[in-house]
Amino acid sequence: MRIRWETAVVMETVGEPLSLPGLQEVRVRLENGESAAALHELAAGGPLRPGDKVLLNTTAVRLGLGTGGEHFVHARLGEAAESIESPDAGGSALRGRQTQEQPGSPEPREGHIMKLRYTSLQRAVLSVEEPASPHHALFADSLTLSGMPVLIGELHSMLPAAVCWLRELAHKAGAAAPRIAYVMSDGGALPLAVSGHVRRLRELGWLAGAVTYGHAYGGDVEAVNKYTALLAARHVLEADLAVVCMGPGIVGTGTVYGFSGIEAGELVGAAHALGGIPVAMARISFADPRPRHRGLSRHTAVALGQAALAPACVPLPLLSVAAEAALLREQVRQSGLARRHRLLWEAPPPLEHMAAALESYGQPITSMGRAWQDDPAFFAAICTAAGAAYRLLRDGGWDKP
Repeated sequence: MRIRWETAVVMETVGEPLSLPGLQEVRVRLENGESAAALHELAAGGPLRPGDKVLLNTTAVRLGLGTGGEHFVHARLGEAAESIESPDAGGSALRGRQTQEQPGSPEPREGHIMKLRYTSLQRAVLSVEEPASPHHALFADSLTLSGMPVLIGELHSMLPAAVCWLRELAHKAGAAAPRIAYVMSDGGALPLAVSGHVRRLRELGWLAGAVTYGHAYGGDVEAVNKYTALLAARHVLEADLAVVCMGPGIVGTGTVYGFSGIEAGELVGAAHALGGIPVAMARISFADPRPRHRGLSRHTAVALGQAALAPACVPLPLLSVAAEAALLREQVRQSGLARRHRLLWEAPPPLEHMAAALESYGQPITSMGRAWQDDPAFFAAICTAAGAAYRLLRDGGWDKP
């Protein structure tokens, strides 16, 4: 195990210090003269200013990785001279210690649950289950999800696409949009603030809230594990439906079980055990050059075919290209998914209809750098699954007459 540390000087800030909730983007000059972008968590010392000297974790960038592939500010080593002034100079003497609380705001409740435990960045959060939480008594009871559909995906990019299609279906039906909660695992990015998609969904008012569990943090609600996170989505955020997937970034090794997305199978078990209806979003692509992700991703086949110990609804698109449809059918047959789960083969939405729904988001939605035009099967699979979840919500489950 190794960490690559480098020192740098902040040259400029990108946008306003609080333009990204919880994060600040800066440009720095490293000791070798290189100019680069870096991200700084505001909770770790308040906004940075040009001239501040910082310690960077450059490990992922130096390794050329996609997951975690940013420079991150670990600590401020010295403040810019102009920032060390009297309190009358714009309040800059408080820089590095200021909080985001506003004057007159109520005193926040203090939490006692540590995330990133036993590291130099461990932090206390108010977890929804702990005694100091106003919701503690709720979790002392044996709660269930009461039949709530739970859309489970492997990739973070599935979140905005699923939400767009759920809202489109409600609009078509002349119904109110469902209350959708996002539950973020710790299989990818740990700070919720890293997610541009969550930021955009919040701007649009399309999320009832976000729950972060495990060592992920920064949600509207913090939870200790996936079970209480799902229950918090239902009973604290009062969601009609939850979308569960990791934050940006996924770890893969090219081996059968060595990928963080295997958690999708574990989430199926949690949703089922709590009395919800797990609906799996299959990862399907005919644009990915890697053989293990062509057609039905091997990740989906393993997560649902082996890691999932409970049944799920697995909607699959009836593809219009004959060769692609045949390959997908054969992969599903070989995976044995039909023995474990309820498969639903359905016609996906027309491409132009799907495109219009995604465009309502107002920003590009891509996966592995590909938009719907580049990989229509990927987005068709998401919309097919979201459509099944919407019907389950509308009809009250499987068994409504």
